[in-house]
Amino acid sequence: MRVYYDLHLHSCLSPCADDGMTPNNIVNMALLLGYDMIAVTDHNSCRNIPAAVRAGEANGLTVVPGMELCTAEEAHVICLFPTVEAALGFDRFVSERMPPVKNRPEIFGKQTVMDENDNVTGREDILLLNAAAIGVNSVRETVRRFGGTAFPAHVDRSAYSVLANLGGIPPEAGFTAAEISAKGNVPALLKQHRELAEMTLLFNSDAHTLEGMPDRNALVVLPEKSPQCLIAALEEKTDAIWFH
Repeated sequence: MRVYYDLHLHSCLSPCADDGMTPNNIVNMALLLGYDMIAVTDHNSCRNIPAAVRAGEANGLTVVPGMELCTAEEAHVICLFPTVEAALGFDRFVSERMPPVKNRPEIFGKQTVMDENDNVTGREDILLLNAAAIGVNSVRETVRRFGGTAFPAHVDRSAYSVLANLGGIPPEAGFTAAEISAKGNVPALLKQHRELAEMTLLFNSDAHTLEGMPDRNALVVLPEKSPQCLIAALEEKTDAIWFH
């Protein structure tokens, strides 16, 4: 099955995301753009995952529970989970390892929690942009304990990426996939970092606004459109195709 995906989207829970990135707005924009599967991956939190998954179920779109974790090395890693319950379990694990720094909405932005009808149900008080006390080398194995998988985000960027901050992808981390951003030069990356040739390369948008969500341009081949099948495929090297 050809599944068009975007596995890196931020909701209004991320302080740097637009207020219009509500669960329903994200789902409906993804449907308008022709996606089959998306993942909501807020910074260091999964608190909007229940709403996003329920909005997806109501509208016929597969929403994969996720998080963009900022590791102790300040490298971003996408973490995906098979169920809402698994994601919330990892959320608790991460929150216990976050520095107790309060958010200042007037500086960093709101961190809004919503229900599946886009009603505001709360705010996250701890600033989600800080690094959690979780090292890169332990992320994937930790996420696997919750039934999920993890891969380094936007490895071609000069900030907040595993390549930029560590100079390469440590083999000890055990990653089987990596994310390339919209402007990524794949041939150059493969030439400089040969470890990427052994990984599934995914193209995701990292959209923080509805306008930043692009037309569908990447697909993965799966037996069915489910988080479980996606995670199983990414744990091995799978067929991922992107178009520019």
